Amino acid sequence: MGRHFEVRAASMAATAKKKSAIYMRASKEIYMAAKKGVPDPNSNLALRAAIDKYRKQCPKDVIDRAIKKAQGGEATNYIEGRYEAYGPAGTYLIIDTLSDNSNRALVNVRTIITRKGGHLGDVSYNFEQVGVLDFKFDGTEESLEEILVLGDVDVKEITLEDGIAEVIVDPSSFDKAKAVLQENGVSDYEFAEVTMRANDNVTLEGEDLTKFKELLDMLDDCEDVQNIYHNVDL
Repeated sequence: MGRHFEVRAASMAATAKKKSAIYMRASKEIYMAAKKGVPDPNSNLALRAAIDKYRKQCPKDVIDRAIKKAQGGEATNYIEGRYEAYGPAGTYLIIDTLSDNSNRALVNVRTIITRKGGHLGDVSYNFEQVGVLDFKFDGTEESLEEILVLGDVDVKEITLEDGIAEVIVDPSSFDKAKAVLQENGVSDYEFAEVTMRANDNVTLEGEDLTKFKELLDMLDDCEDVQNIYHNVDL
């Protein structure tokens, strides 16, 4: 899907309701990361990644409250789920959920997909898991590649456009890539996350595009949905 292909803030920041949904997702993900390990991002890589993911999408107090909630030993438990689906017009989706009710999450996702003409089914073979890092960079692709290769980072792809670099790495090299880049002055990211990337994308037009965007909006509005990956160029 190209640069920023699944930055949720881009599609969810238009209204107070959408912002509230982002804050809820951030709170749940940060809380679970803090609860599973120590509530310190300097010692907990999963927590640090969750904070970095939402740092630009929600206020600092949302992040702090989620960490304090975990420190307080609250017993809330969110269950992770992943659902694969065929969407309208030959589209593929992977939907991650984080919910306190896995049965409700399944029903909600299945109902939304069905309403827009799709159905649950195996589409994971059309995706690969990758680490993606987007950031401002003043050098060349060649100099950036040299920095990462010398740092023993498993680089899959590097692009540089209008001063924004996009580095795609093997998931196992994601944390190492961030460490190497930090050593070379990169600390602020437009996007930095281990995510799912479609092997082949499709372009939709007219009613098909409208229906697909409506599907994404419905999934975004679902309280159980945490992340959405798809193969549509938007």
